[in-house]
Amino acid sequence: MDRADGSGAEGQGLVVGMTATQLKAGVWFGRFLWAAVIQGAIAAIATLLIAEPLTYFNINWYYSPAKVIASGGGGTWLFTGYICFLVVGVVAVAVTALFYFYFEGVLGKVYTGLRSYLAWGHLILMNVGVTGAMALMMYGGYLAGWSGAAVSAGGLGYTDYQIHVHYLSHFENPIGGLIVLAVIGAAMGGLGYLLDYTKK
Repeated sequence: MDRADGSGAEGQGLVVGMTATQLKAGVWFGRFLWAAVIQGAIAAIATLLIAEPLTYFNINWYYSPAKVIASGGGGTWLFTGYICFLVVGVVAVAVTALFYFYFEGVLGKVYTGLRSYLAWGHLILMNVGVTGAMALMMYGGYLAGWSGAAVSAGGLGYTDYQIHVHYLSHFENPIGGLIVLAVIGAAMGGLGYLLDYTKK
């Protein structure tokens, strides 16, 4: 029999005061935690691409995202998408995992039936929506900044109107649709919390 202090055979690393059954019940905590880890890895890759550490060695294999951000205009989409992804895609998903831990691990209210389907919707729709929307926003901003830069600096020398027609206008509806998807996922999670909280 496992002890709550984590000294049992299956209880290694358990939080003091929690039983093995309570902690095993928190499957959604683990799923959202892993989602946050994956989102964090994606954010790390995006950071490397934006920071361009290879430029230190004079290796320039694409137009600098740092120049895009500094130039303003449509390029601000890149910075906005990046910051929103860090806040919503990484931090918010990690915090969401704590909500599930509280309901399943602390209160012992395991997600089953409809609540389980709502949690799946929360996990999939929110993560896909946020990642997709922010990735498109970052890519659109990158294209806008690059195309608006002077030809002498490696850009295309487009006007603001050309940038909107050729690039940004094509990203608006997909980004909006993905954000709606993320909001639906978050709403499903909120409904699941409510149903689980009122469960006897």
